[in-house]
Amino acid sequence: MANPVGEDNWVDYVDQQQREAADLEGRVRVVESFRRATQAEPGSLKVWMAYCEYFWSLYTDCQLASDAGWPPEEQQIGRETFTLDAALNLWQEGYGAVQYRLSDSHHLWNRWVSLEMELLRRTATEAGVRRITHLFKNRLVVPHATWDATAQMFSSFLSEYNRQAYEGEMEQATRNGRDAKRLYDLRDPWEAKLAAAVESRDPAAVRVTMTEYLDWEIRQVKTRKDRKDIVANFQICLGLFSRALTGALASDEGAWLNFSVLISTTHTDLKAGRSHVPASLVPNMLDGLQRAVRHTPWAGPMWARYILTAEEVGLSFTDIERIKHAATDSAQLDRDGMTGVLDMYSAWCGYLKRTAMNPNSTEEAIDVAEVGLPSALEDVRHWGKRKYGEAYQGDPDYRLEKILIQFLTERKDDIEGARAVWEELSRVELHANSYDFWLHWYLWEMVVFGRSRSKTRSPTPVTLGQGLRVPTHATRVFNRALKVRTLDWPERVMEIYLRHCNDYEPPEVLREAQDTIYKTRKGVAKRREREAAQATQAARAAHQQAAQAMKPADQAVTDAAEPGSSPAKRKREAAPGEDESGNKRAKGEPNGDELKRDRENTSVFVMNLPSDVTQTKMKQFFREYGHINNMDIQRRNDEAVALVEFRNPEDARSALLRDGKYYNDSVVRVTAATDCTLFVTNYPADADEHYLRRLFQDCGEIHSIRFPSLKYNTKRRFCYVTFRDRGAAAAATGMDGTPLEHGKFKLMAKFSDPVGRQQRHGAQAEERELHIVNLPRGATEEDVQGLFAKAGRVASVRVPRNMAGNSHGTAFVVMETKDEAREAITTLDKLIFGNHPIKVELSRPPASKITATSRGGAADGTPETGSPSPSVASTSGPAKGPPSRDEIAARTVAVLGIPDTMNDARVRAALVAAGVARESIVKLVLHPGHGGAVVELADAAAAGKAALAIDGTSVEGGGALWTGSVPELFRRRADRQVDRIDRGPHPPPKKSLGGDAAVGAKERGGEGPARERKETELMPPPPMLVRRPVPGRTGPKRGLGFVGAAAKKVVEANGPGAAGQGKSNADFKKMFLGLGGGAPAAATVPAGKDGEGQGKDAAGNGS
Repeated sequence: MANPVGEDNWVDYVDQQQREAADLEGRVRVVESFRRATQAEPGSLKVWMAYCEYFWSLYTDCQLASDAGWPPEEQQIGRETFTLDAALNLWQEGYGAVQYRLSDSHHLWNRWVSLEMELLRRTATEAGVRRITHLFKNRLVVPHATWDATAQMFSSFLSEYNRQAYEGEMEQATRNGRDAKRLYDLRDPWEAKLAAAVESRDPAAVRVTMTEYLDWEIRQVKTRKDRKDIVANFQICLGLFSRALTGALASDEGAWLNFSVLISTTHTDLKAGRSHVPASLVPNMLDGLQRAVRHTPWAGPMWARYILTAEEVGLSFTDIERIKHAATDSAQLDRDGMTGVLDMYSAWCGYLKRTAMNPNSTEEAIDVAEVGLPSALEDVRHWGKRKYGEAYQGDPDYRLEKILIQFLTERKDDIEGARAVWEELSRVELHANSYDFWLHWYLWEMVVFGRSRSKTRSPTPVTLGQGLRVPTHATRVFNRALKVRTLDWPERVMEIYLRHCNDYEPPEVLREAQDTIYKTRKGVAKRREREAAQATQAARAAHQQAAQAMKPADQAVTDAAEPGSSPAKRKREAAPGEDESGNKRAKGEPNGDELKRDRENTSVFVMNLPSDVTQTKMKQFFREYGHINNMDIQRRNDEAVALVEFRNPEDARSALLRDGKYYNDSVVRVTAATDCTLFVTNYPADADEHYLRRLFQDCGEIHSIRFPSLKYNTKRRFCYVTFRDRGAAAAATGMDGTPLEHGKFKLMAKFSDPVGRQQRHGAQAEERELHIVNLPRGATEEDVQGLFAKAGRVASVRVPRNMAGNSHGTAFVVMETKDEAREAITTLDKLIFGNHPIKVELSRPPASKITATSRGGAADGTPETGSPSPSVASTSGPAKGPPSRDEIAARTVAVLGIPDTMNDARVRAALVAAGVARESIVKLVLHPGHGGAVVELADAAAAGKAALAIDGTSVEGGGALWTGSVPELFRRRADRQVDRIDRGPHPPPKKSLGGDAAVGAKERGGEGPARERKETELMPPPPMLVRRPVPGRTGPKRGLGFVGAAAKKVVEANGPGAAGQGKSNADFKKMFLGLGGGAPAAATVPAGKDGEGQGKDAAGNGS
């Protein structure tokens, strides 16, 4: 007999039977198959609709007036079998099974009630009217999507068949249906979101939305706030599970586990008297688990729950053994590796052990366990060898072996047999390398020693010379453990070994233990040093090629994003992401621990985590393995992946020991994140995270993309792309050199090399380049070289010139050595050359640019210096002069809430996406240090429309933009983003708001400066004592305590009065009102250091 899985398969299977059913016997078989289908998929709307429709067709076909062509004798039997009452009862049963499917239960109900009303129209009776009235009343107290349509149908029905009772019945139905409408309204946003996901035809989006909806619904069931809704919430939750488990999540292990836990906890609450849900509404746990293992036969935890529940409800050994055989016969149990196999066998062996160790157990149960436990262990070994060959080393947690050891020790009293199991485990490298295994063996030996002290015969030898019993077998465990040279945490084993010998062993054994520990410590120290050196050498070798590519000797990568830049503007172009000095850190950027972080070599990926994992739980998981700097948790469907950054590579290597360990019910994977991050640059200026993900989508899964802060250098255009595995990152490096935007850009994608983040070499860095000022305008390169040849060997000379070819009166001279450059300064500085006293000094990099300006409607945000403002553009009419301050102020808006990682091109793109016309943007000046930008529009009307479009626009990072005045922008300080969880962000400077800033903040409901972080957002200090198994650790143990970071004072300058007495709000108001013309106060910005163009017009038009 076939057993399809899933509603679609059942419907197809029965449909095939229908086509083959040519007589009454075949039709009865179809009905039986439908009954089995409803038992297998009790909440399936599709199955119930097909079943009810088929049964109704059988009822109509067997009637005398039917033209279905049945033989008379089959018609007679059919009328006795497929009666009207049976058909209507089946419709009622189907409705009862699907009535709480909020979005689609109306399909079955509408069809059912239409048949009922058709019968009423044939023979209108008072009983029939009462029956249908009762059906409508019951339906209207159940939440569903078409409640209003149902109420309208009821109204029409009453108008036709019971007009005299219309008002009373409708009033009562409306009153009784208020709770139903309220409950549905609470879920309407989720239903709309789910409907949108379905309409998008994106299965992944449907699964994610349905999972989130289920989690929310489960929380409603658990809440105790409103007791009157408890039963309804539970039924609605079951209805949603029916939709999920017969639809998008039919094969989702997490969804079935959630369903099983909900039913299990409800049964537990019922037994304890804590649940108000009637027992009749709670599904049978065994039936639910049977459905779960059919839909997810690879899910070991579901099989384990099935076996445990069968044991709990008292099924016989034969029945439970049948479940176990069903699991082993499944071809998919090892689909995800040996985890599912081990979970199922652990549950089976646990059942055998508990049955045998029951005080009332029979000899047969003990014999079954004595044979079954070793047999199960052998089956698992054979399964693992068949799947992985000789590479399989067993269960990392040796669960089956623990069960067997407990049975032999406690039930059979076979100490030597149990010890033999430990001995066999110790010969497996996986267990021999784990300190945890040796400690468990030692604890077992101590338990045996404690039990044997009261017995005459003991497996532990007696030291007669001392007259005392000592745990010699326990001591022998430590001796064997310390002989394993690859033990992951020998320090811990030595510590417990010494304590054990102090507590139990005689002096000579204690002395021998001290000698052993001393020699072992020396060996371990050498091993740690060797491992650290090998790891460092391997990392440097892996990054050597990338380091050479990113540190050229005398030139950097020329950014193709500025094709119009003049060669006379600067000596050379710096690579994107560097300042002109060649440093990764811009001049003036705060120095600190962040600059010393080596994310690429101090991070690990933690995979197969449950979706509800938290940072606190992860910190506890790695508590003994090192200090965590930062953590990035990405959630997807029912699992999560965390990128955990530790303080140093030593801690990261020790964290790898957690690979294969359990986090709640999940076996996590911990892998190194080394060689998973790329340094990417030379892409279009307006490229955002979505663009980069699309660019690398064929290489592999991207975990995160990190952009740098632009507060101290707006020219930075690079990012770090972190992939989930090394293979994907290696594939992405193959895109290095790929032309983008029709060859305008040449992509650079290299492995990120923290070791290479050093001072770049070159003439300027080596102090060999000289800057000469006040040269005669007619001086040529040959004239300058002849002059400086007197001081030493000249490597090169460059005289910057303008577009007309005229000299600026400056030059750059590179000498062969640093000493020759110093000699040239001493000899030639202030020398009269062509009647000009020249100044000779070392060449210094220009200051980093803290603002970015783009003009016109450039799509890529590049400066368009030749694009005139609309106010000064030539027209057919009379020429107009430059715009006044008032005109500029009227068409200027300040955009706030911009992340400091967002450049001007991406800001411009975001404004256009929000609805601002590209051609209306005359000028955009980005101020990352203030978290905003000053935007000049074509006219005042365009500025007003832009302000309306911009307010509330979402931007990168999940924030939202809002508009305000220019002074408000410059009073603001952008939030300092600290990507660390072990320290809080620096508190923002405390400033009171005044004038339009306060009004603007109030109108936005507390947005703007009120969004800044509070000082209370501080994380607790790191653990005071870190003791964990860490390969690579050297030196003495660390002591207690931690060092807290001292907060630095932030000094602001908002104008010339900032250093002394600041202007009051009244002063600002007078100054603004004094401009005249009714222009907004954004017309002028006080002079100071807060932004480019201060002391000029607000948009920087004075330049």
